[in-house]
Amino acid sequence: MQRIGIIGGSGLDNPAIFSDPKDIDVKTPWGALESPVKAGHIGAKDVFMIARHGREHTVPPSGVNNRAHIDAFRQLECDCILATTAVGSLKLEIERGHLVVLDQFIDFTRHRPITFHETFEPHAPVHTPMADPFDESLRRKLIAHCEALGIDHHPRGTVVTIEGTRFSTRAESNMFRAWGADVINMSTAPEAILANEAGIPYAAVAMSTDYDCWKTDEEPVTWEEILRIFGANAEKVTKLLLETIESL
Repeated sequence: MQRIGIIGGSGLDNPAIFSDPKDIDVKTPWGALESPVKAGHIGAKDVFMIARHGREHTVPPSGVNNRAHIDAFRQLECDCILATTAVGSLKLEIERGHLVVLDQFIDFTRHRPITFHETFEPHAPVHTPMADPFDESLRRKLIAHCEALGIDHHPRGTVVTIEGTRFSTRAESNMFRAWGADVINMSTAPEAILANEAGIPYAAVAMSTDYDCWKTDEEPVTWEEILRIFGANAEKVTKLLLETIESL
């Protein structure tokens, strides 16, 4: 039986999608998880969900214990990880409510551990390839189910991950656009890096909730606006996850 890990982003971590849900505690050498892992079943699959920011959203982005999360999935012998995340759009064509199946990231974080390898064995350095950080097979599954469900989506996109908790300045937002980033968030890069180090296939589907602050003909992003878009669109992300997991 396949074992699937899910990382639920802001507003996208509903454990009601499981049958037979239960909490399990997983201890890791990287410290405690913010909350127990929710375990259950989706169809014939064993599924394990971690709420990225804790179940009551008490953990800010820079405080998320990404190493503990990925190590927990490794201990649970997950075959892959599917992550959800909210993003700001840096492109006019990526509208509010659109989904983006990410294929590249730019890591603009500065204060987070991003490796399991704090030391090397003598003469045995470990450098993980990261040219294509999102698993192509999982990406194809997500894209196919977006198409089948009629969900407005973009089959590829580069996310720039910033530190937070603040949003970007206009100068930063325009710089990220000039770099070729399509969307922006505060979570994906560390997760993708660590999943690759752990050898666990990882894919992320992003929901666009705003236009960051580069678009000067409307108000800059606010948390309240992000939550409003979540409420209107979370159901389709949940449906996409269910259909994708059942097809794995």
